[in-house]
Amino acid sequence: MKLPSHGSNPQHLFKSLGLSLPEKYVDFSANINPLGPPPELREKWSDFYSEITVYPDPFAEKLRYRIADREQISVDSILIGNGGAELITLIARFLSGKKVVVSEPAFSEYEKACRANDCEIKYHQLMEPNFELCVDQLLPSLSGADALFLCNPNNPTGIQYPVSTVISIIQECEKQNCFVILDEAFYDFLENYQSFIPYINKFSNLIIIRSMTKMFAIPGIRLGYMVAAPDLIANISKLQPHWSINSIALMAGDLCLQNEEFIKESQVYISEERERLFTFFRENGFVVTASQVNFYLLRDPKLKEQKALFKFLLQKGIIPRHTFNFPGLEGNWLRFAIKSSAENSKLMEVLLEWQQLH
Repeated sequence: MKLPSHGSNPQHLFKSLGLSLPEKYVDFSANINPLGPPPELREKWSDFYSEITVYPDPFAEKLRYRIADREQISVDSILIGNGGAELITLIARFLSGKKVVVSEPAFSEYEKACRANDCEIKYHQLMEPNFELCVDQLLPSLSGADALFLCNPNNPTGIQYPVSTVISIIQECEKQNCFVILDEAFYDFLENYQSFIPYINKFSNLIIIRSMTKMFAIPGIRLGYMVAAPDLIANISKLQPHWSINSIALMAGDLCLQNEEFIKESQVYISEERERLFTFFRENGFVVTASQVNFYLLRDPKLKEQKALFKFLLQKGIIPRHTFNFPGLEGNWLRFAIKSSAENSKLMEVLLEWQQLH
């Protein structure tokens, strides 16, 4: 069964399964803010039009200064990218031929990009159902490694690792001349997040990736940024194509970062919906990960592999994210984004129907 390696684009999923895409469906496979983009984007959209005849700023200075002011860091510590995917690709090129450890389960793009650059890949597997990150268990995997990819909060589990644990890992990696690539694509969905960005001044081996497409619901625009020591940023930026970020993305990013109220509103909404969903899951015998963000893993404990539940949901117009290409999960869980209240209610309705039939 050759399934797409990412969420979203459900037409490719249904085609790979030999199924017809239903006329009406809800796509739970893409972890995008259910509130949609900030309203300012629609209000200012016509203003962006005039910029399409002008080459974008290849140094993204305005947006970099906005982020530098927001995070209280040097502008030379920031690299803007065409979404997190480009930044991961640039890092993989920077690590070409090196030994890389990936803490699994994790976003599949780390391994894919590193393999394309002839890296030697080693997994450090976190064990279900708690997927706990333990420094002592990780240490043996780091022996001889040049880099560690760590996703926090984790994708696909939604679990946030303790600050003390992450700092201990960065310290241990520093002793071994090993880079830590900390992917914080979903950090802004956490209500009480302690940023690791201040630590770039202390640890020269720390590289942080952040996405702007998830919180601000702009995956079609593609925008993200990397934060690290200035010398690291300078070396990695040499690998980036000129004008890789378009003018509209730069303008949209600057506008989005000015709206702190939208971020807070999104966090509260998702927290309330997540609690409503998780209460239902517990009451009806489903197992879910201890997610603190806008997505989670779910399984029916009566099944080992969730293929039957997966196909049932698809037939009902509910599209979860499969986990067949996540090492250590191999289809034993399904990942769901938190959607609108009505869409989450529809999911609960269909899962209740599944329970009644099984």
